[in-house]
Amino acid sequence: MNKKLKIKTGDTVIVVTGKDKGKTGNVTTVIKSNDRVIVEGVNIVKRHRKATQESPGKIEEIEASIHISNVAHLDPETGKATRVKYDLKDGLKRRLSVVSGSLLDK
Repeated sequence: MNKKLKIKTGDTVIVVTGKDKGKTGNVTTVIKSNDRVIVEGVNIVKRHRKATQESPGKIEEIEASIHISNVAHLDPETGKATRVKYDLKDGLKRRLSVVSGSLLDK
């Protein structure tokens, strides 16, 4: 079954709940199978990498995924969280902000 998600790669979102509440960033990856997204600069975790012959061991900071229900689109005009509605004009389906009615598609 194909899931229809309203958040796509490249969208600007705001975190509405959790430890990073209030942070904003662009979506880099959408994981449809688990309903999760990876957002730039949000949900930073540390990963300990074991040393190999090619590289020494190190502690990396990477962005972990966050559930899609914990993020919302960022309204381009007001800078607040918004829902998405669809508009069909001239045969083109467009995503609009519910708060201000501004266009979310670039």
